[in-house]
Amino acid sequence: MKNFIAIATLVAMTSGLTFLATNQSTVAEESAVVEFSRGAIDFGIVCSDVKKSVAFYKDVVGMKEIEGFDVPASLAADAGLVDNHDLHVHVLVTQEASSSTRLKLMQIKDAPGKKVDHAFIHSSLGMSYSTIWGSDIDASLARAAAGNVKPLAKGPVALPNGMFLAVIRDPDGNFVELVGPRRK
Repeated sequence: MKNFIAIATLVAMTSGLTFLATNQSTVAEESAVVEFSRGAIDFGIVCSDVKKSVAFYKDVVGMKEIEGFDVPASLAADAGLVDNHDLHVHVLVTQEASSSTRLKLMQIKDAPGKKVDHAFIHSSLGMSYSTIWGSDIDASLARAAAGNVKPLAKGPVALPNGMFLAVIRDPDGNFVELVGPRRK
C-alpha cells in the first residue's frame, strides 16, 4: 500500500492531478493488538503408558523431548483440569524454538482414563488426530518401521500439492498424520 501511495503521488504530481489517498489498513495493522502471544498451539495427551508414548513420539515420529514440568494437584484442580491429582508433564517439540508447538504427554496412574473409539477419525467426538510436517516422508516412515509401526491403509498417499501423507497410530491408538515430500 505504501508503494502504491508513493507511485500514485508521483503520477499525480507529474500529471497535475490532485487527490487524497489514505492508508487505513496500515494504520489498522500498526494499532492492532496482538491477540495471541504465540503463533503455535500446544496439545496435551493423557496416556495409558507415558514412557511408551514418549518413546513413540521421540523414536518413531522424531520429536525432541525438552524439559517437562510438574503441576501440583491443588493448582490443577483449581484450574479444573483434574480432581486432585499431581501431574508430571513431558514436553516434546518438532523444533527447539520458542514458537514451536509443544506436545504435552502425561499419565495419571491412580486415575486411568477411558479409551475412546479410534476406529476412524469420525468414530468419536473431540480431538481426532495430529498432523506433523516433516522434510522427508520416507525418512519419517523409516523411523516408524524401525519402531515396528506401519502406516495405515495404503500410506503414504500422494496429495495434490506434491506432498505425501501417511497415517500411523501412537501407543494409545491416536491418529498421527505424517506429511512431507519424498526426497528419494
